[in-house]
Amino acid sequence: MNTEPVPGSDAGPAAEGADELPVVAPQLRELRRRTGLTLEAAAARARLSPAHLSRLETGRRQPSLPMLLGLARAYGTTVSELLGETLPTADPVVRHGGPGAREADGWTYWQAGGSGRGMQALRVHVPHGRSQGELVRVHPGEEWLYVLKGGLRLHLGDTEYRLEPGDSAHFDSLTPHRIAAVTAGGAELLFVHTLLQSAVAGLCLGDGAPRR
Repeated sequence: MNTEPVPGSDAGPAAEGADELPVVAPQLRELRRRTGLTLEAAAARARLSPAHLSRLETGRRQPSLPMLLGLARAYGTTVSELLGETLPTADPVVRHGGPGAREADGWTYWQAGGSGRGMQALRVHVPHGRSQGELVRVHPGEEWLYVLKGGLRLHLGDTEYRLEPGDSAHFDSLTPHRIAAVTAGGAELLFVHTLLQSAVAGLCLGDGAPRR
């Protein structure tokens, strides 16, 4: 298991993999000034100590990936902007019959939003029975889902929810979660999640099929 300093603490070495990240200090300073926040106010929003945020802004420390996500939320921006990445202009409309279905471990995904964005939108078919829903997921980000058809069982931490068509849920992905269909024909849902939009996202989220 990887160990990492508690966010806001100044003890311990820089986060593992931090030397692979672009220098973010200039973007952090500029975003804080743009939002009109003092160092203390910005640190409180990001759940860091002012001293730690100061070290990030001066380049004496590199943030971990969870810290980047927290800082992006604090400044109302994306991790891509924090990393200084320029995203290509994408068509805002996804047409019916556009990108084809993609399957992974019994789940079927259809793209419902543009790629390379801070939010990823999918239409998902969850089959009934044992599948990916039996796996507990924990990762940085937020998730929102809306049930279109069928019944869904959502576990968030120690709490279980039963969702029917028209129900939705919005939660922090750091909360241990799993999803399973409870109706014989499976369930269909709209699904939106935030990802760390960078080449190093795989360090936290893995690669390959979309994650929940």
